[in-house]
Amino acid sequence: MDNPLRKYLPERAVEPCFELIRTYRVQLKIVNHRVTRHGDYRMLPNGLHQITVNATLNPYRFLITLVHEIAHLVAFEKHGRRIKPHGPEWKHTFQYLMLPFIRPEIFPSKLLPLLAKHFKNPKASSDTDTHLSLALKQFDVGHSDKTYIFQLPLGSVFRIYNGKLFKKGNKRVKRYECVEIATGKVYLFQPNAEVELITD
Repeated sequence: MDNPLRKYLPERAVEPCFELIRTYRVQLKIVNHRVTRHGDYRMLPNGLHQITVNATLNPYRFLITLVHEIAHLVAFEKHGRRIKPHGPEWKHTFQYLMLPFIRPEIFPSKLLPLLAKHFKNPKASSDTDTHLSLALKQFDVGHSDKTYIFQLPLGSVFRIYNGKLFKKGNKRVKRYECVEIATGKVYLFQPNAEVELITD
């Protein structure tokens, strides 16, 4: 029987991921695209574990997201529910679960050094690792028409996913200060945030 995960994961990651799902009794739901998250984990009232992952993710992002969410489950089961969601227990668990996948049979060679660096101290979201995020986005379907904040000239006006307009300001350490046009409030944006440049 063909494994339905083949549609979403790199070929050599399908069986190991299926084993993780079976071992930890995960109810995996593959859902429509959500702008604000790639996936999530929650314990259901009946005690089962539900993980959702966006169907629109490329195979490498899907794999990282799935293992990220399984790491939440495993860390909570091992250390209790009082731990911080992305604290040291989760980081250690994520590193441990992800290690068998970081190899050339699964990931393209140009991603491997970026993954190795990222997993020395994994963040709550791989999107906050600009270099890894941009490298992963190269494997998205139709990625070529996307614009990122770091590419915009200073003072550019841009629109984000919810329709709000901002003006790009100076870079502050790693992120850009941008002013919301409607309110004048300043927000910080990751360099790799996807936006729509307003050219009127």
